[in-house]
Amino acid sequence: MTESSMKKLASTLLDAITDKDPLVQEQVCSALCSLGEVRPVETLRACEEYLRQHDKLAHPYRAAVLRAMERVLSSHASELDKDTASTIILLASSEMTKTKDLVWDWQQAASGVLVAVGRQFISKVMEELLRRLHPGTLPHCAVLHTLASLSVANAFGVVPFLPSVLSSLLPVLGVAKQDTVRVAFCSALQRFSEGALEYLANLDRAPDPTVRKDAFATDIFSAYDVLFHQWLQSREAKLRLAVVEALGPMSHLLPSERLEEQLPKLLPGILALYKKHAETFYLSKSLGQILEAAVSVGSRTLETQLDALLAALHSQICVPVESSSPLVMSNQKEVLRCFTVLACSSPDRLLAFLLPRLDTSNERTRVGTLQVVRHVINSAAAQMEDKKPFILSSMRLPLLDTNSKVKRAVVQVISAMAHHGYLEQPGGEAMIEYIVQQCALPPEQEPEKPGPGSKDPKADSVRAISVRTLYLVSTTVDRMSHVLWPYLLQFLTPVRFTGALTPLCRSLVHLAQKRQEAGADAFLIQYDAHASLPSPYAVTGRLLVVSSSPYLGDGRGAAALRLLSVLHPNIHPLLGQHWETTVPLLLGYLDEHTEETLPQEEWEEKLLMFLRDTLAIISDNAWICQLSLELCRQLPCYDEAPQEKNFLYKCIGTTLGAASSKEVVRKHLQELLETARYQEEAEREGLACCFGICAISHLEDTLAQLEDFVRSEVFRKSIGILNIFKDRSENEVEKVKSALILCYGHVAARAPRELVLAKAESDILRNISQHFSTKDPALKLCLVQSVCMVSRAICSSTQAGSFHFTRKAELVAQMMEFIRAEPPDSLRTPIRKKAMLTCTYLVSVEPALDEQARADVIHGCLHSIMALLPEPKEEDGGCQKSLYLETLHALEDLLTSLLQRNMTPQGLQIMIEHLSPWIKSPRGHERARALGLSALLLRYFLEHLRVSALVPFHNLGLLIGLFSPRCADLWPATRQEAVDCVYSLLYLQLGYEGFSRDYRDDVAERLLSLKDGLVHPDPAILFHTCHSVGQIIAKRLPPDQLISLLLTMFEALGDPEKNCSRAATVMINCLLQERGGVLQEKVPEIVSVLRSKLQEAQGEHILPAAQHSVYLLATQHCAAVVSSLLGSPLPLDSHTCMLWRALAVEPRLAAQVLGLLLEKMSKDVPFKESRAFLLGRTPDRVATLLPLSATCALFEVMSTPAAGPAVLELYPQLFVVLLLRVSCTVGVQLPRNLQAQERRGASPALATRNLEPCSSAVDTLRSMLLRSGSEDVVQRMDLEGGWELLRTSAGHEEGATRLARAMAEHAGPRLPLVLKTLACTHSSAYENQRVTTTAFLAELLNSNVANDLMLLDSLLESLAARQKDTCASVRRLVLRGLANLASGCPDKVRTHGPQLLTAMIGGLDDGDNPHSPVALEAMLGLARLVHLVESWDLRSGLLHVAIRIRPFFDSEKMEFRMASIRLFGHLNKVCHGDCEDVFLDQVVGGLAPLLLHLQDPQATVASACRFALRMCGPNLACEELSAAFQKHLQEGRALHFGEFLNTTCKHLLGERPSCCTPVHRVPGAALGAQAAAAGGPGPAHCGAPDPAEGPGPRGADEGC
Repeated sequence: MTESSMKKLASTLLDAITDKDPLVQEQVCSALCSLGEVRPVETLRACEEYLRQHDKLAHPYRAAVLRAMERVLSSHASELDKDTASTIILLASSEMTKTKDLVWDWQQAASGVLVAVGRQFISKVMEELLRRLHPGTLPHCAVLHTLASLSVANAFGVVPFLPSVLSSLLPVLGVAKQDTVRVAFCSALQRFSEGALEYLANLDRAPDPTVRKDAFATDIFSAYDVLFHQWLQSREAKLRLAVVEALGPMSHLLPSERLEEQLPKLLPGILALYKKHAETFYLSKSLGQILEAAVSVGSRTLETQLDALLAALHSQICVPVESSSPLVMSNQKEVLRCFTVLACSSPDRLLAFLLPRLDTSNERTRVGTLQVVRHVINSAAAQMEDKKPFILSSMRLPLLDTNSKVKRAVVQVISAMAHHGYLEQPGGEAMIEYIVQQCALPPEQEPEKPGPGSKDPKADSVRAISVRTLYLVSTTVDRMSHVLWPYLLQFLTPVRFTGALTPLCRSLVHLAQKRQEAGADAFLIQYDAHASLPSPYAVTGRLLVVSSSPYLGDGRGAAALRLLSVLHPNIHPLLGQHWETTVPLLLGYLDEHTEETLPQEEWEEKLLMFLRDTLAIISDNAWICQLSLELCRQLPCYDEAPQEKNFLYKCIGTTLGAASSKEVVRKHLQELLETARYQEEAEREGLACCFGICAISHLEDTLAQLEDFVRSEVFRKSIGILNIFKDRSENEVEKVKSALILCYGHVAARAPRELVLAKAESDILRNISQHFSTKDPALKLCLVQSVCMVSRAICSSTQAGSFHFTRKAELVAQMMEFIRAEPPDSLRTPIRKKAMLTCTYLVSVEPALDEQARADVIHGCLHSIMALLPEPKEEDGGCQKSLYLETLHALEDLLTSLLQRNMTPQGLQIMIEHLSPWIKSPRGHERARALGLSALLLRYFLEHLRVSALVPFHNLGLLIGLFSPRCADLWPATRQEAVDCVYSLLYLQLGYEGFSRDYRDDVAERLLSLKDGLVHPDPAILFHTCHSVGQIIAKRLPPDQLISLLLTMFEALGDPEKNCSRAATVMINCLLQERGGVLQEKVPEIVSVLRSKLQEAQGEHILPAAQHSVYLLATQHCAAVVSSLLGSPLPLDSHTCMLWRALAVEPRLAAQVLGLLLEKMSKDVPFKESRAFLLGRTPDRVATLLPLSATCALFEVMSTPAAGPAVLELYPQLFVVLLLRVSCTVGVQLPRNLQAQERRGASPALATRNLEPCSSAVDTLRSMLLRSGSEDVVQRMDLEGGWELLRTSAGHEEGATRLARAMAEHAGPRLPLVLKTLACTHSSAYENQRVTTTAFLAELLNSNVANDLMLLDSLLESLAARQKDTCASVRRLVLRGLANLASGCPDKVRTHGPQLLTAMIGGLDDGDNPHSPVALEAMLGLARLVHLVESWDLRSGLLHVAIRIRPFFDSEKMEFRMASIRLFGHLNKVCHGDCEDVFLDQVVGGLAPLLLHLQDPQATVASACRFALRMCGPNLACEELSAAFQKHLQEGRALHFGEFLNTTCKHLLGERPSCCTPVHRVPGAALGAQAAAAGGPGPAHCGAPDPAEGPGPRGADEGC
């Protein structure tokens, strides 16, 4: 970097120093310092130039630049040249004194720059500072501060200038009035004095070695006089402390005579300040310096001040120390320094003051005094040498203090004493014992909490300090070796020192190794000379027993074993080589484990093996008997340590087993039975272990001793053979029984197997079994445990195969009784575990259990474990969890042993069937346990599978169906176990197929990789994994197992655990998708089961899954699925409806389903006629079930929106079939069983649709139209009530007509294909179908759509083909349809006129019935057509029509009268002006009845007469008469019949007289009779109508 770029960079940084963000300012300073590390001189120049140029820069920013300069100078001042240094000095001096006011951060920063430069350029700096000192004027405070700092930073450079500085400063001391200035002077004088003292103390390195203290004495004394006599009296505490802090170093520079002269005033003055100041560190520091100065000059005045000094200092040392306050800690150090000075000068007076204060009971006083004593022992060892006895004797009362602070101080004092030979004095052993006692303190007995600053609370405890002290004294203080060895051995065996065993053993090991290095004579212990030492037997027993709990007491097991190994020459001379190799192995085993991981039983067995080997090496019966005696004596010592006492019993049993003296063995066993504390469970167990171990070598003696004890009267409640049992209660006797029963069990377990079989039933079980009836829990547990050990002994014997255990069934039954008696929801005792272990051992012994007994064992044991509450967590109860796991393992062993007796698929299924209720349990922990057991059994079965021939694994599907849904259980562990079960089952199948055990199938192995997906709680991932599991199963499952698997999984749909139910649906659908092709024959069964499960299951997820299942089946076996679903009972329940709807989700399948349903509907007869109960009654029509079911199914399928494309595809077929279905079900009844259900009302699970056949068909037709997009048709039918008409017999024809009208209007494009499909229905065997279709076709001709779509010819053909139908309704509707051409296609009437007229005229002659509806329809049709046909076509039949209709004028049926009369009017209208004579005769002949029927009671008939007469008028060639008709016979006009008749007759007589003859010839009575016979009015009603009645109702339009 060039100088210019560096300068620019520095300038840029300096410009940024004024940023308002403090963080930016700090970063700028750091950048300047970094730049200064690279280019220090250029950086400093840039800073100096920047400050000089920016004179107005605020002082906070100037201070920041100066601090950066100081940091650069602190490491690079030596690189400055003189000019640069001078420039920086002038800048800093100017900045420091620029303002007289105190701006501390700015001035301190400038001062720091001067001090940094002064380390290299002191002359220039001092020159500048001296220039700032003006005689008679107070200097600037910053200048004083700088001079003080320089005195410390560069004493050798400043001290030569001190005379000049002092000469300038001292004259103005009296002028200083402000406390801040005085404090600055005091600080400067303190630093000057310290600098001078450093200079004088290092004259060999000083530039002027001729300088002496006298050079400063006069000036310093002058300053002292002002400070002490004037300023020290100030009320300002800060000033007083500054004065005191300065007086300390100044006292060393005072002349000796002046110091001696001032001490009587100086010391009391300092001591008086202790009461005024809370922080006394500076007082104590200064006082120490003054005392050192006084002692150094041999002051005699000090003696007179000693008492006051000691009292004041002692009060300071007794102040409680807070480690969080550094000043308090420092004050204590300074006070102890003062005591050191006084101890060196006046030791006797000091001890006379201190030692009496050790007797006080005040904690602070005693602790403070002990601190001073310890410090004095260490710092004034020479002066205290002859005072050792006094100091030791003064410790008597402190040793008895129980306060932990005092104890800590005492231990520290003893530690100091050990280093200086105090403990070698008489009374020193008491100090050692005290240390050991403190080492034995338990941690919980130290309630005192450490200070907040303590990092390790245990490190400062009394015990911790004592342990460290004992070890340090033993290992680092050589003079203590002969004091501690072998003295420390006597602390090994007393119980009260148990807590100190670890440090004792460590210290003794170190001491013993030192002794060994010194020689064998020094190491061997002379027990005769040390009667208080424990014997080798006691030491061996003690160290071995405490090693059984190796991690207690900071690892006392390893320490004890090391000490035992080191002491082997003092225990027995033969043990050296063996222990040297064995003990390191034991220690290595401990190093491999921790307290949590150490297997206790295995460790104890290693120790017992160590003891057995040791006894075998010694092989001295006397030594062994003496050891056993010593071990028995130590039993009471472990009453508070049950585990160690238990191990001690085992050691006793091991020792007795090694003894060859049977008398000694029997004696010790008897003593153990008599002295045992039977109330303690651990002791009972230990006693039993002792007997068991002893029985290894002395079986007969052990059993004999137990037999003798059993025969005693101990078990009676009132009296006892031994005094120790006389007052025992019943409970105590039960405890004794428990111990003895345990003894028998352990004897059986430990004794040689070849001897146990002979004794098992005769001696052992005989004494155990008599207590089976007990209710005492402890005794019951002992019974079970002992029987378990006996059973295990029998089972493990080499002769067990030939042993016939006669009491096997009895013992198994008894164990089950014990298990059943346990609380079902909690596990409090190991009874279950032991009982199941017993059954496990007994299962393998002959004779075999019968099937019922096996089932009882499995059921009882499962119920006792599975129903337990969830196992506790480790933090809640480690013991409980351990007991639970052990009990579960016992159950696992029992089940595998039972399975082993029947290693067949049937045997496996029996075991799983017992577990099945627990696998399906609603409680998660029960499922987890059951799945874990199942997985274990399957693994065991797989591992032990031996297939001699290829046989089918017939229950594979059942088992996989049971386990696979559990892959989605809420419990992660259950999911994992479920996968393991499926994995094992697939490999079992491979095994039964002939694959070897080591064969690995790629597909099955994928299951293991899927287990990770089951850990994830995300349902999507979980069920995706379940689908993958299902795919694997589908690939490996044999075809014959598929249906059993599916049926089992269907059972799982109702599982209370929803996740498992969901998983079952996923897997079912996966199986159907992968393997559904082979299930055609099973479709009905699958569908039936699926429907039943839907009715039982409650989960909302099941229905969609079932729908998908049916869909998958239908894609492969559509016809079978449709047939199966059609077999569902009616009415359809909601679930079946949903299954039908599932078939519509895919258009191609939906079309296939619809086609099948149409086929089913068409093939079967729609109804059956039942025989009438009464003669003459028409038979009832009862609907057949298959078409009815198909109709309901069609409705459900088409109600699904997805079915839309399929419905459109099959629109014509659907419409026609459904329309025909509607027609043939009108009036058809439901079967009686369904009628009863309808009357009772449908259940909530059933669909709410009407099951009535016709209504069902109408609803389905309506649904079909809606789904196909013909909503307008449906709406039109809704508005016109067409659907309701279709349902009824009376309105069905009209309903069909309205449907056709709606179709023509809103669905015209659909009609061609519909008509094409309808074409084949004219020959239908069902009359109703022909009627309905004819009505539909007839109405289509009423719309122009027939012509628009070019359907006219086909429609006419279709109708023409039906003209000869046997059904009159069909023929009638044909005529209606032909007549509809007049309104639908009027322009086409002329084209087809002859055909139409022929049909209509033929209709007039239809049948023999005079009132045939066909004839009526023909008349109505002719009335509509006559105006549209060609006249020549009409003329040929006009006369025939007139003659044919004439009889209907007088018909008794109103419709016929009206139709014939109106048709007569239309014929006249057509013939106006062109009436032939023949027809005119018919007109004239018809006038009489027409005139009479003007008075017809039916208004429509009267209206028709008016119309006919008006139309006849022009043909009569009488204008007046025609005018009269037109005038009087207008619709709505009142008619006066008599007047009208007279008028008519007059005109007729005038124009046509012959016309009136018939009327006049008919008398009135005859007219009345004729009218009555014709259904018309009688004579009384042939008059004129009442004018009030007004005109009659309007008839048909005259233009029709």
